[in-house]
Amino acid sequence: MDPNATLTALRDFCAERLGADLADRFVRLARPGFALTEAEPGEAAGHSRFGGRAMLEPSTPWPTCDGLPLSLLAVLDTDALAPWLDGVLPAGTGLLNFFSLDSDSEDADPAAMELSLTYDFMDPQVGRVIAARSAHAVETAPPARASVFDPVPWAASPGFAFPDTYDPAWKTLDLGPDADDMARAMPDTYIHGLLTDWSERPGALDSEDIAFGRPEFPTGSAPMLSNGDDPNLYHHLLQLSGQGEWYLGGDGGWMHWSIPTEALRAGDFTRAIPTPDIW
Repeated sequence: MDPNATLTALRDFCAERLGADLADRFVRLARPGFALTEAEPGEAAGHSRFGGRAMLEPSTPWPTCDGLPLSLLAVLDTDALAPWLDGVLPAGTGLLNFFSLDSDSEDADPAAMELSLTYDFMDPQVGRVIAARSAHAVETAPPARASVFDPVPWAASPGFAFPDTYDPAWKTLDLGPDADDMARAMPDTYIHGLLTDWSERPGALDSEDIAFGRPEFPTGSAPMLSNGDDPNLYHHLLQLSGQGEWYLGGDGGWMHWSIPTEALRAGDFTRAIPTPDIW
């Protein structure tokens, strides 16, 4: 699937139902992303996977939180996701390793639970994203006390993601002079009311695990940032649902990582932060 051709088809699909002007404004909210699903043999998107060993450059230290090692949850192979990420992050970014403080799985270190009670779920210390150039990265065994999850290779199906219901990105959508007050108050409901066959759109993403694109928040919340920043200034990196051995929070939830858009374009993943949705 070609990203430009898919975006053109998506715009045409929306224009037939919304009119060209509104469709163009609406489609500007779309961000390229990938539905991540368990790969069949030969389908894996490079090294992309849940669990397994980290893919780090030899000089890279394993991340910790107050001396306790974080646990690897996922690897994204951005080289294998080109050309859909052209213009989103620097070419040659390579592999992104997603780490988190595991306090809930069966193999979690008992000290991790105590430590997690002293940190907010959105604290940068409890989640880390580390990039590694593909030509230099090697499989890296975790240190003692880090949880290790069985690897599940991912296939990545590209498409375009739109904001979730309560995402503040909707506030940037200009519905035009003919929209009534209710439409302006709930633009997502207004738009999707006109797009009754929305699930048939070109480039639809259908997965609980999503790379890039935009996050979903099943609790009905919105992207939360502990420092009070505007969520519109951030870009989504990974959405991870429960994965058998691993889940988030005492009752469950979905894990997200986000990053300031300008840091993403500069390739500075030290500024990535966890933005979980917990119920």
